[in-house]
Amino acid sequence: MKKYLETINLPLVPLRGVTVFPNMIMHLDIGRENSVNALESAMVSDRRIFLTAQKSSDEEEPTEDGIYDIGTVAEVRQIIKITDGNVRVIVEGIHRGMIVGYRDFDNYTEVDVEVYEDAWKDSMQLEALVRGVVHEFEEWVKLSKRIPSETFIAVTILEDIGRLADLITSHLNLKLETKQELLECLDVEERLEKLYAILARELEVLQMEFQINQRVRGQIEKLQKDSYLREQLRAIHKELGEDEDVSENASEYRKKLSEGDYPDEVKEIIEKEIVRMERLPSMAQEASVIRTYIEWLFDLPWRISSEDSTDIINAAKVLDADHYGLEKVKERILDFLAVKVLTQDKPAPILCLVGPPGVGKTSLASSVAKAMNRKFVRASLGGIRDEGEIRGHRRTYVGAMPGRIIQGLKKAGTNNPVFLLDEVDKLGKDAYSGDPSSALLEVLDPEQNNTFNDHYIDTDFDLSKVLWIVTANNLGTIPKPLRDRMEIITLSSYTEHEKLEIARRYLSKRQKETNGLENSSVVFAKGVLQKIIAEYTRESGVRELERMIGRACRKAARKIVEGYEGTVYITTKNLRDFLGRPKYLQTKAEKKPQVGVSTGMAWTEVGGDILPTEAIVLKGKGKLLLTGQLGDVMQESAQAGLTYIRSRSDIMQLDEDFYEKNDIHIHLPEGAIPKDGPSAGITMATAMFSALTKKKVRSDVAMTGEITLRGNVLPIGGLKGLS
Repeated sequence: MKKYLETINLPLVPLRGVTVFPNMIMHLDIGRENSVNALESAMVSDRRIFLTAQKSSDEEEPTEDGIYDIGTVAEVRQIIKITDGNVRVIVEGIHRGMIVGYRDFDNYTEVDVEVYEDAWKDSMQLEALVRGVVHEFEEWVKLSKRIPSETFIAVTILEDIGRLADLITSHLNLKLETKQELLECLDVEERLEKLYAILARELEVLQMEFQINQRVRGQIEKLQKDSYLREQLRAIHKELGEDEDVSENASEYRKKLSEGDYPDEVKEIIEKEIVRMERLPSMAQEASVIRTYIEWLFDLPWRISSEDSTDIINAAKVLDADHYGLEKVKERILDFLAVKVLTQDKPAPILCLVGPPGVGKTSLASSVAKAMNRKFVRASLGGIRDEGEIRGHRRTYVGAMPGRIIQGLKKAGTNNPVFLLDEVDKLGKDAYSGDPSSALLEVLDPEQNNTFNDHYIDTDFDLSKVLWIVTANNLGTIPKPLRDRMEIITLSSYTEHEKLEIARRYLSKRQKETNGLENSSVVFAKGVLQKIIAEYTRESGVRELERMIGRACRKAARKIVEGYEGTVYITTKNLRDFLGRPKYLQTKAEKKPQVGVSTGMAWTEVGGDILPTEAIVLKGKGKLLLTGQLGDVMQESAQAGLTYIRSRSDIMQLDEDFYEKNDIHIHLPEGAIPKDGPSAGITMATAMFSALTKKKVRSDVAMTGEITLRGNVLPIGGLKGLS
C-alpha cells in the first residue's frame, strides 16, 4: 500500500553508485557543475532536492534514460565548499518520489516529482513478516559483526515498519541494483517480503564463509602455526629494528620485579605477561594492553603500608581544630580509633556518616586520616550505574581500566589508607551494567574483602587494612544488605550558635584568603554573621553561609580595587549593600500575652522554628475546624487535646455542654506550607483551653510535645542534645 502526498518541482541531483533512502542521513561529494547549480537552487528555495541513482556510473552527463525514475526527496542539511569547485553536502532523506516530468534550465535540471508516504494496514501476516525480517537481521548482525548490538536494538525498536525496512537495507552491503529494487518498492509489505528474501540469502553466504573459515583453521595444527608465526615475527622485528625495544622493556620489567616486594602469585602473573609481550611486536595493540596491565600490577601497593599514629589525644586535637561542635560524633570516632589501636590488624567496622549536605561528613573523614597519619582517598559514588566502576572492566578491549577501588589505592600508594566512599545513597542500578551496590558488599565486608578481586587486575588484593568511611544524605535509600555491614553515625544539622562559631573561626578567614583580602582589610562587625545566618540562609550545614560570606568579601574586594582606602566594615546597617535584601523572615513570638494564642516549636531539617498556634471559640454546633494544611497526625492531636479538655471541664470551670454549643477553630499560620508531626498536641490544647476560659497564654514560653487523653505530655525527638 502506498499513500500519494503531492506533486512538487525539485532540482535534480543524479548520484553515481549511491542510493539514498528516506530517514537516512549521509554526506555526498558533488563535483559536476549541473549538480552544484541544482544544490544552490535548492538552498535559495526550500532546501529540498531530488536524489536518484544513475544506471551507469561511467556516464558523465546522464540523460533521462540514464537515471532511475524512482528516487528520494531529500533536505539539504549542510553544504561545505572543498577544493576545485567541489562541494560536500549533508542530506537527509524524507520521502520516496517518482519523476513524472523534466524541465531543463541552462545550468541544471528540474523534475516534477510525485511524492509518496509509507502506509499499511495492520494484520497478522504483516506482523509475522516484520518479526521474520527482524529475526533474520539479528542473525545477520551476530554472524557479520559489522555493526554494534546497540545499533541493532535502535533499529528494531522502531514502530514505523517502512522506516525499519529502509534502515536495515542501509546497513546491508548490497549491490546498487538490489538497493534500487528495494527503493522502488512503494508498497511496504512487498518491500518487507523482498528484504526478507535478501536477508535469508545473505545469511546463507555468511554461514558458508564461517564454515570455510572453520575448515581451513582446523587444517593447520597449532604447533606448526605457532612456530611459523614466531619465525615470521622475529624476522619482522629484526627488519623494523624493534627487537631492542621489546627486549629493553622486558629486561626493565624483570629488573623491577626482582627488586620489588610482590606476592608470589603476582610475580607469576607478571612473568607470564612479560613472556607474552616478547612474542608480540612493540607496536601491536595487544602489546600495548599487556604493558599497561604490567605497569598497573607494579604500581599497586601490595605490601606498602603507612604507620598509624596511636596518639588519641592528638587525634582529639585534630578533630577539634578542624570542626566545631559535633561532640557526640567526635566521641564516637575517638572511641573507634582507640579500639583500632588496641586491636591492631583486626578488621575494623565500616563507619557510615549520615546527615544532610554541608554538615562536614567529607571533611570529618579527611580529619580522621590526618589524625591517624594515613593517606586519604575519596571516591564519589553518586550516579554510578555500572558495576565495572567498582569491580573494574575485564581486559577484553583497549580502554579497559580497573575499578575506583583499585584506582584509589594506586593513588594513595599504601594498602591502608582512609578510603572515603562518598554519597553511597545515590548509587544507581542498570539492567545491563549490573548493580554497583551489590559489588560494594564484597568491598565493605570485613570477612571477605581480604580477597577482593578486581576484574581488570584479575587477582586477589587485600582490602582488610583499609579504613572505610562511607557518607550518605539519606539512610533509607541504602540497600539493607549494604547498610547491615556499616556502623551508622548520624550528623544532625548545626544550631545557629554552632554556625556562628564556624563562620567566625573558619569560613570568614577562608573566604578572605580565597578573595585575596588581608584579615584586617575587611571586618565583619558584631551581629553581622548572626544576621547572615538568620536572614540569608536556611540550611542544615554551612555551604550557603560560606557562599554568602564569600559574596560579601567579593563586594569588599571590588570596593578596595576601585580605590577605597582603609578598612571595609560590614555592619548590620550596610549589609544590604553587600548581599541585597534578606531572603528569609524569622517568625517572632507575640510581644504580649493573648487569649487563644500559644507558641509551639517545630523541628525541621534545617534547624527549628517557633509555630504560633491560634484558637477561637464561635457559636456553633460542636465542630472542630482545623486550618493551615495540618497533616493527619496533627489533626488527631487536636482531637485528643479537645477530648482531654472535655474530660476536665469541671476542674477547668467549663459548662459540661460547652462543646455542643460552640465551634472551635484552630489555625496555624503560613497555610501554604504543609505541617505534620506528633509534637503539637500540648500547644493546640493550650490554645483551645485559653480560648474557652478567656485566660491569656504567656508569650515568652514555647511548648512542644504530644498530649495524651490523661493529660500527659510525651517526650519529643529531633532536638539536638537529647538522646
